[in-house]
Amino acid sequence: MSELQSQVIHDDCLQALEHIGNSTVDLVYLDPPFFTNRHHASISRDRNKRFSFADVWNGLADYAEFMESRIRQIQRVLKDSGSIFVHCDTSANFLLRTLLNNVFGESQFRSEIIWSYRRWSNSAKGLLHAHQTIFFYSKTDEYKFNRVYGAYSETTNIDQILQLRTRDEHGVSAYATDQDGNIVYGGEKKGVPLSDVWEIPFLNPKAKERTGYPTQKPVLLLERIIEISTSAGDLVLDPFCGSGTTLVAAKLHGRRCIGIDSSQEAVALTLSRLDSPTKTDSALLKKGRVSYANADKDALSVLSGLDIHPVQRNAGIDAFLKTSLDGSPVPIRVQRNNETIMEAANKLARAAKSKKALKAILVRTKKDNDLFPNCMMPKMIELVDSTALHVSERVAELQAETATEKSANRALMGRNENQRTPEVEH
Repeated sequence: MSELQSQVIHDDCLQALEHIGNSTVDLVYLDPPFFTNRHHASISRDRNKRFSFADVWNGLADYAEFMESRIRQIQRVLKDSGSIFVHCDTSANFLLRTLLNNVFGESQFRSEIIWSYRRWSNSAKGLLHAHQTIFFYSKTDEYKFNRVYGAYSETTNIDQILQLRTRDEHGVSAYATDQDGNIVYGGEKKGVPLSDVWEIPFLNPKAKERTGYPTQKPVLLLERIIEISTSAGDLVLDPFCGSGTTLVAAKLHGRRCIGIDSSQEAVALTLSRLDSPTKTDSALLKKGRVSYANADKDALSVLSGLDIHPVQRNAGIDAFLKTSLDGSPVPIRVQRNNETIMEAANKLARAAKSKKALKAILVRTKKDNDLFPNCMMPKMIELVDSTALHVSERVAELQAETATEKSANRALMGRNENQRTPEVEH
C-alpha cells in the first residue's frame, strides 16, 4: 500500500485479515455487532438507498466465537507499537472485555473510554442511555501514545494551577516558596490532559457528513482516537468499516487506511465518502456548553420561585411552566426594559403559537405609555404584573398617601394658627 492510500475490501473480515501481514498495522478501530439480537435498517439522506445488517446470534457462545477469532487476527496484524479500540455498548461489553483480556492480556488494558452524549428523553422505565464504551488495549507496553490537552474548567483557579507544588516534611502537597517566602511559579501549562470521558455530540440530523447508515459514528470521535494513537503516514484498519467514518478521519489526517465490510452497500458508501471526505464541526465542542446558556438572566430572576424550564435561544419565550394546561405547554415571557408591553406581547404570541400553546403568560415589569389599550392584547396572552412592579406601585401609592397626609396636616396646623385668639397687651 503506497503513501496515504485507502483500500476498501468487500469480504468477511476474518478472511480479509488473513491476507494482511504480521505486525503491519498501527491502529485498529472496530465498531462490531453489539449483540443486540435484532436487524438494523435505515435509509440514506437522499431516500434512494437502504442500509441494513443483522445483529442476531444463537446465544453468547455464538457471538463470543465470532468475535474471538477476529480479535486474534487483529492482534496478529498489529505492530508492537500498535493499539486496538473496540466500540461496544452494554449488550455485551462484559464479554468483549473478557475476550480482549484473553487475547491481549490484562496488562495491556489501557482505558475504558466513555463516549458521552445528550439524547432526547423517552418514556422507557429506567435511566436514559447516554453513553457507549470504547475499550483501549495495546499490543505491548511500547505502544504509541500522543498526549492531548484540553482547556481548564471555568471553575478552575488558574492562578493556583500556575503555582509550583512540592512536598513538605510530612509528604503533603504544598505550594513551593523561595527563601523569602514568595510563591514560586511553575512556568507554562499545557492544559488538562485528555480524560477517559469524551463528550462528543451525536451527529445532527442535518449534519453534512450524515449518510443515513444506522450505526454511523461522528468523524470527531474517530479523529480523537487517531490523534492519540498514530502519527502521520501510519496505517489504520477498520474491519467493520460500515459507513466508512474511520477511513474518512484517517484520510483527513494523513493516515493510510484499510476498511473491510461484508455489506456491498457499506463498501460503496465508504468509497463514495473517501472521494470527498468531509466532517461536521461541533459548535458545542468549540464554544463549550456554557455558550449555549444564553437565557436572559434578568428575566429568569423575575421568574425566581416558579417551577419552570428555562428556555435557551428563543427570542419570544423565557421559560415554560413545568405544569401544562390541558396538555398544552404554558410559555412565559418577561417584559424587557427597552420594549413596550405590546411589543413583548406580540413576540410572545408568535413564539407561543409555534409551540401550539393555548395560553401564554406575559409578566409586565413597567407601566409605559403604550398607545394600544389592553383590549388589543392577543387573546392567548395572560398579563401579570411582576412582584417588583406591584411593590413599586404600592410604594408610589404610599408616598402619595404620605404626601397627602402631610399636606393635610400642614393645612390643619395653618387653620389652627389662624384661629388662635390674639393676646391683649396690658
